Order: sequence, then structure tokens, then C-alpha cells
Amino acid sequence: MPLVPGDARALIASRLRPSPIPGLSEIRLYAPDEHSGLGRFSSTPPYWAYAWGGGLALARHLAAHPEIVRDRRILDFGAGSGLLAIAAAKAGATAVAATDIDPLAQAAIALNAEANGVAVTLLAGDLTAPDAALPNVDVVLAGDVFYLPKVARRTMPFLIRCAAAGMTVLIGDPYRAPLPRGKLRLIAEYPVADMGRAKGAGPATGAVFSLPPPET
Repeated sequence: MPLVPGDARALIASRLRPSPIPGLSEIRLYAPDEHSGLGRFSSTPPYWAYAWGGGLALARHLAAHPEIVRDRRILDFGAGSGLLAIAAAKAGATAVAATDIDPLAQAAIALNAEANGVAVTLLAGDLTAPDAALPNVDVVLAGDVFYLPKVARRTMPFLIRCAAAGMTVLIGDPYRAPLPRGKLRLIAEYPVADMGRAKGAGPATGAVFSLPPPET
């Protein structure tokens, strides 16, 4: 039986605890430990339970350059934990929305926003669907949305549509293979922790890119 929103919130709140994020001590996210047992109540990979390298890099960039989002309307696309939505809100965004198709991620976003004392609006639905309307925002933030080729094939057309409509599109990624680097402009790099790295491997390089509007 699928989880309903109240069940998801209760599960996350009972098994995870708000913890500071490495390099972003002003932000706390509900994070698991060895006793959380995520695999027993999540039928999908719990991407929302971790701060990934691309999101960390982009969140650090917003903290260093708050003028990017200050007084602007923001969307955290494929938000996972909602890290970028929270970082944008703390940097002075006028309004912040987040979207993720995973119901557990949606519950985590709401809990994490509350834990950080910021307001984040959840947008329902799959924005990558061909008939989905574009969000009414100024800046789209996308962290770690190119982790699989099939995800990249759905994600990139949506981001291109946003850029073509005049939105600023910023992408955070630790140089994963499906990242369409030829279509992006590198803005900055940060040493970040990232899930899946071998123990003792040291930090990954998290990169921040912009997506230029398509040439007309």
C-alpha cells in the first residue's frame, strides 16, 4: 500500500534526525544513521535522505553569491531533500518552490523546510511531462539530476524549455557521465562530499553550471 503524506512525515520524523550539512552548517536536513532502516520502508532509492555532491556545490555557490536568488522566485527541480530550496530561501529569495515526484521526498522537503524555519511551496506533478506547464519562476536550480541516462533524457528538455522562456537555469553536478557538458557553461567548482565514493577517497569536485538559452 502506498504511503500517504501523513505516514511519510511520521516515518521520516521518527527514524531520521535533523543534522548539519558539511560545509553548510547553517542548514540542517533530516539524515539517516545506521539505525534508521530506510530500506525497510522505502521501495525506491532514498535519494532524498542525503545531500549529494552537485546539490552541495550549488548550495555553497548560493551562500557565496546570494545575489543570484535574492528577491527572485525560485524552483528547486528534482529537489530530493530540498537542500537548494532551503539555501535559496536563506539567501533571500522572494518565493521558493520545490518539486519531486517521490512522495517520501515531498514529505522530507516539508520537514526540512520546517527544521530550517523557511517557507517552501511543494509543486505537484511531473514537470518533465510533455504537456506540463512551465513554472512561474525566475531561477531554476537543479542539483544531481543527471545521475542516469534515462533521467537525463527527461530532464534536459524541461531545463532547455525553462532557459528558452528566459529563466536562469543553474545546475550542480560532480561530473557524472550523463551530464551534457557540451551544452553547459562552467561557473564554479567546490570540493564536496558525495554519495557512492569509496571510503578514504577524499572529496569530489562539485561543479556549478549555467544552461544558456538555445540559439535562435
